[in-house]
Amino acid sequence: MKKGYIVLENGQVFEGKRFGYEGDAVGELVFSTSAVGYIETLTDECYRGQILMQTFPLIGNYGWISSDANGKKIQVSAYIVREWCEAPSNFRCEETIDAALKADKIPGLCGVDTRALTRLIRDNGVMNAAICDDPSKVDLEALKSYKITGALKSSDTDVSCKAYSSSGARYNVTVINYGSLGNTVESLTARGCNVNVYPYTAKAEGILSGNPDGIVLSNGAGDPAENTECIAEIAKLVGKKPIFAISLGHQMLALAKGAKTYKLKYGHRGGNQPVKYTETGKTYITNQNHGYAVDNDSVSATDGKLMFINGNDGSCEGIEYVSDKAFSVQFVPEKGCSTMDTEALLFDKFIKML
Repeated sequence: MKKGYIVLENGQVFEGKRFGYEGDAVGELVFSTSAVGYIETLTDECYRGQILMQTFPLIGNYGWISSDANGKKIQVSAYIVREWCEAPSNFRCEETIDAALKADKIPGLCGVDTRALTRLIRDNGVMNAAICDDPSKVDLEALKSYKITGALKSSDTDVSCKAYSSSGARYNVTVINYGSLGNTVESLTARGCNVNVYPYTAKAEGILSGNPDGIVLSNGAGDPAENTECIAEIAKLVGKKPIFAISLGHQMLALAKGAKTYKLKYGHRGGNQPVKYTETGKTYITNQNHGYAVDNDSVSATDGKLMFINGNDGSCEGIEYVSDKAFSVQFVPEKGCSTMDTEALLFDKFIKML
């Protein structure tokens, strides 16, 4: 296997071996702590512009299964693993992870000391990185200045409206798609909701003209504060209909209410993130993928109250706005994405609001 290198913005170089597509890449180096679900992770819209590293040492043991993917193609800029499985074993397997990366022209590196890289990020925070064959040719100044911008506008978000029906439906719900729907629609239709999905460009007036019983703001990628037009439209929806917001939607709803967001040191990514429900004191293990958070202190400037806090760093994981009949969570509660208890807790809460 051909050698490849990871060059960090601080000049440090890590050696690995090429797999997947043999090309160069630049991105924000982040890590995920998930042991499984690499197909869903690689195809998650929230990883656009990022080089993803898995902390779990062996990746690809059940191969590539297209029906498990969140979208049509892999979203990461590059992929780093300790070891990839060349001979996967699963009755649903269609091809290797190597073949999937090659098909979407995504560079991969294996044989990397991912433990050392993870410790480096945990100590110093997220870093920009380049994947290349010759570290001496990397422009460190240009690498340092790299920034993910316009993630929402450059996403693969479907800009058309779509309708989904549920037999014996009791409610009509509008979902605004900010790039990563996940299984939100399935979780709603399973609870007796007809669902209309609108693109992120939709205006509040058009959404309200359909007189939905409630509105869901989806997950998505990038810096929430960049999306000023979307935030302005969300502000027009607040108080008009019950709202349930997820991840990026959670952050933009908070900004629409007057709170602030900030970039986390190394983000929360993986399927083992603990969150504490302030109402009961119970801790849930959740699936997350985000690099920004709502500032806890700024929540008090709104009429909201902290609903969930992160069990590791105490950051905001959910807010409830009682007077507006709205609530939001930072993690991913949809069917198939997290523990079933958080899906039931939150989607059932939304249905009761309707």
